Amino acid sequence: MKNLLQLLFLLIIQFTTAQTLLIPERVFDGMSMHENWVVLVNGNVIEYAGSRSGLDAAVGTEEIELPGMTLMPGLIEGHSHILLHPYNETSWNDQVLKESPVERSIRATNHVKASLMAGVTTMRDLGSEGAGYSDVYIKKSIEEGIIPGPRLLVAGPAIVATGAYGPKGFHDGVTVPLGAEEASGNDVIATVRRQIGNGADFIKIYADYRWQAGAASQPTFSMEEMKLMVETAKSAGTYAVAHASTPEGMRRAILAGVETIEHGDDATMEIYELMKKNNVALCPTLAAGDAISQYSGWNKKVDPEPERIVNKRKSFAMALKSGVTIAFGGDVGVYSHGENYRELELMVDYGMEPLEVLKTATSGNASIFHLNQLGNIQPKYLADLIAVDGDPSKNIGVMRNVTFVMKDGNIYKNAN
Repeated sequence: MKNLLQLLFLLIIQFTTAQTLLIPERVFDGMSMHENWVVLVNGNVIEYAGSRSGLDAAVGTEEIELPGMTLMPGLIEGHSHILLHPYNETSWNDQVLKESPVERSIRATNHVKASLMAGVTTMRDLGSEGAGYSDVYIKKSIEEGIIPGPRLLVAGPAIVATGAYGPKGFHDGVTVPLGAEEASGNDVIATVRRQIGNGADFIKIYADYRWQAGAASQPTFSMEEMKLMVETAKSAGTYAVAHASTPEGMRRAILAGVETIEHGDDATMEIYELMKKNNVALCPTLAAGDAISQYSGWNKKVDPEPERIVNKRKSFAMALKSGVTIAFGGDVGVYSHGENYRELELMVDYGMEPLEVLKTATSGNASIFHLNQLGNIQPKYLADLIAVDGDPSKNIGVMRNVTFVMKDGNIYKNAN
């Protein structure tokens, strides 16, 4: 009798275990492309990835056919602003000054859903741009299942040197809400601690910016100030990143110990070599400059490339030549959420091989951002999986049409 009950118990477990077998034409596992692989998901974890002949799936396993498709890890977007929307709709100044944090948070619920449906299952948000800790609460709402969206890593308000950030252009008697939190000197320690205590997952530092409206970017924080911020973040178990486009701003940030440089427009080969030496990755945000140039009147189909784009191509080519680690992140929010593919396409257009771009957007970003169970398709990794029609290692353009999205074992989209 005891043996019979044990057998019945095992049968019940076998039939009730939530297993899903995904059967695509090919699998990109985060590093390599494999033909005729299948992937078995058990609950929210990948249990098997490989040839079907090597799999003994449980009775009752749900099978999902993905004919002609490539199954791959969910994209990890490295630079987003969920609380911004395209600047050709509303300028950055007016978003900060005229849209309340409530309105911006409501918009953000649509933004995060759009990115998830576009195959982004994890997203690093690089600052709330004047909306306080709204990004922290959007993250909480996703985690509690209130709204759909990617896994979020959020920076909170971000930190800028006193006097360096905007909006600008108002007389000194006007109190203007700023797009980041100001700090200087030893106050930077308290600012970092406060932001982490309020829910920031990491610290974003503006290493350079425009001191006056319309002026060129200049270094802001001293290296000593940035070192204090980096050390304080590390002491709290996290890390710091830096917005930086000038060589001197980048140099200070690198030597201070940040983990990624965001933008890096005017980097030199010397700076890239310094980044390599200090294991600092570059998030080039190609799509942001491309979008802003179009908002300024550039017609990509007929006009020659403006100086900003020409220089960015040269900078990115230099980065590739140097061998610096590249992160995928387009500054989405400057352009429409859900069009995250624009950065992937530009990375290829600017000289990166499609397979390397796919690695960067999955296993590469997972490694850079310390996401130990994401970015790869292998047993015991979390089941964040997407599928596209075709082979993106041959045509990156197919990333525009994500037909299947699974996050944490739950299917959010299946257009097949």
